[in-house]
Amino acid sequence: MSDEKTESTPESTPEKAAATPDMPPMVLSVHPRSKHFNQEVLQRGVGIRFKGRQRTDIEEYSIPEGYVRVQAGKTVDRKGNPLLLKLKGPVEAWFEDLGDDAPVAKAD
Repeated sequence: MSDEKTESTPESTPEKAAATPDMPPMVLSVHPRSKHFNQEVLQRGVGIRFKGRQRTDIEEYSIPEGYVRVQAGKTVDRKGNPLLLKLKGPVEAWFEDLGDDAPVAKAD
């Protein structure tokens, strides 16, 4: 055995795989306190399709894990933050500023 340390290359994560300018991130949140919040991406406009239907009420999504979080009506927690429901299913996302032929990020 040798004492040489081999550098292992980190496997590409889903977040890094979609880090191209034409594809939205695989995980995104609209809440500034979240680690998945990205102001620049949100300003471009992200379209989301959940279970085959385009939705505009999504608070957070994750394409690899296949879920979206939506607000549970007008219900808030004791700190005044909206309560979120986690819905599971196929999620697709795209940048709205690229037009109708925009590439869609989805789970394979």
